[in-house]
Amino acid sequence: MADNLSDTLKKLKITAVDRTDDSLEGCLDCLLQALAQSNMETSEKIQGSGILQLFASLLIPQSSCTAKVANIIAEIAKNEFMRIPCVDAGLISPLVQLLNSKDQEVLLQTGRALGNICYDSHEGRSAVDQAGGAQIVIDHLRSLCSITDPANEKLLTVFCGMLMNYSNENDSLQAQLINMGVIPTLVKLLGIHCQNAALTEMCLVAFGNLAELESSKEQFASTNIAEELVKLFKKQIEHDKREMVFEVLAPLAENDAIKLQLVEAGLVECLLEIVQQKVDSDKEEDIAELKTASDLMVLLLLGDESMQKLFEGGKGNVFQKVLSWIPSNNHQLQLAGALAIANFARNDGNCIHMVDNGIVEKLMDLLDRHVEDGNVTVQHAALSALRNLAIPVVNKAKMLSAGVTEAVLKFLKSEMPPVQFKLLGTLRMLIDAQEAAEQLGKNVKLVERLVEWCEAKDHAGVMGESNRLLSALIRHSKSKDVIKTIVQSGGVKHLVTMATSEHVIMQNEALVALALIAALELGTAEKDLESAKLVQILHRLLADERSAPEIKYNSMVLICALMGSEPLHKEVQDLAFLDVVSKLRSHENKSVAQQASLTEQRLAVES
Repeated sequence: MADNLSDTLKKLKITAVDRTDDSLEGCLDCLLQALAQSNMETSEKIQGSGILQLFASLLIPQSSCTAKVANIIAEIAKNEFMRIPCVDAGLISPLVQLLNSKDQEVLLQTGRALGNICYDSHEGRSAVDQAGGAQIVIDHLRSLCSITDPANEKLLTVFCGMLMNYSNENDSLQAQLINMGVIPTLVKLLGIHCQNAALTEMCLVAFGNLAELESSKEQFASTNIAEELVKLFKKQIEHDKREMVFEVLAPLAENDAIKLQLVEAGLVECLLEIVQQKVDSDKEEDIAELKTASDLMVLLLLGDESMQKLFEGGKGNVFQKVLSWIPSNNHQLQLAGALAIANFARNDGNCIHMVDNGIVEKLMDLLDRHVEDGNVTVQHAALSALRNLAIPVVNKAKMLSAGVTEAVLKFLKSEMPPVQFKLLGTLRMLIDAQEAAEQLGKNVKLVERLVEWCEAKDHAGVMGESNRLLSALIRHSKSKDVIKTIVQSGGVKHLVTMATSEHVIMQNEALVALALIAALELGTAEKDLESAKLVQILHRLLADERSAPEIKYNSMVLICALMGSEPLHKEVQDLAFLDVVSKLRSHENKSVAQQASLTEQRLAVES
């Protein structure tokens, strides 16, 4: 065999120059036979013989041997070590030229050769890019799209595969294909050739690649991709095939317009059916499919229009189905159910309807099942849903009387920042009412935990929410007892730090809470305010031109309230506040200017 191959290569060198087609064809057949028996070994021999350079001259449209030469190149380019030599031998340009051939076999083998050279090869892709190969292939796909005979479908499959290898994991080449209009062409292909498994599969892989790119979503949205994918999805019986469709649906469903199209095309009904079929199975692939289907369902609810369409005033079949997931014994369904409710709870109307129809009790029951060694993701999702439901004013009292705060406080001992974050957010949403704020603000365990979380520097969200809840307890309760609890637990210094936050809303909440402390319990808090350097911070906020008007206003209110404390009063005098305040009398904001006059009078009297 080896001797035979060496003879063939020698003979090929001579016949390639003479161009005697018959003997040339015999040599090429020998090579193809050798490659079929031992591809790698034969490829190494071909590379060593220096014959690759000759192939470039054999790739001519008129020759009857052209398809075989392209086939040999396709076979040797299956080996990674042969791809760069193929580029270096100058084979790309003549191969791209052959894409203009009318001969179907030449096109097929050329497509294979270019596809294999591009596979995972930067050099191969660059050479095809420079030779303009992609545009010619896309033009072929367009013109051949409607022909359904097997030979044409095979060619279309090879061309799709070539474009995939050309652009896989390469953003700029994927963007190039999108600009060339490949997406509508591939969607059309999928619709016409959905009976052809190989071509369908190739289209799906191509969609999966392109859908990751943000710029592709608008093009996809202008086609009927949603309809085609749902049609295809309904036909799939095998798990692997459905998995392929899922892999395209997930990135596409991140786009709001496509979410709505998928809902209108009936995807949700398919997903609910899968959930129904797989919920009791303990087979690994069924559990995976249940997760994929329920996750996708939740993703579809992230779009405002698609969510509202599925809510149907709280009477929709989908909404009712999702409700039934919450009491289920399957953690994945509990999670998806709670996340879906959190997504439905994105406008006041939906929230009010759900609270009036008993959703809070269902979520509290779910949380109860996860208090001890519970599932963290389920805890997080259920708390997210409760937090969203607590946003409309009319829901707060109903949720408080349903016992939501008690249910939520069971998770105070959680060490999981995502759970801590949602717990804090839920409580903060609920305590607009004075009574609730007072009750929670006197809960020493809660306040001590908040003070501890105010120092969670690794978790900015938890730290911010803890500060905001401390402030809210004071602002909404206006209670001396709450202030005493917070002072005794060491919370004052955190409120002072919060007054320097980069977020104006947090600065403001802190200043209002500190003003209430100064007005109601100045004696109790005096030492803490002093050691937290509150007066120096207020001086800085008033002197800083970048401070928002409301920050300047509330800082001056707070200065006036601090005058009742001897040590703090002395600090105010030492820092020459009069200079800073008198400048603010001419401030463009009327409230700031008026408060500056009042503060100036107060400082002048007290000095």
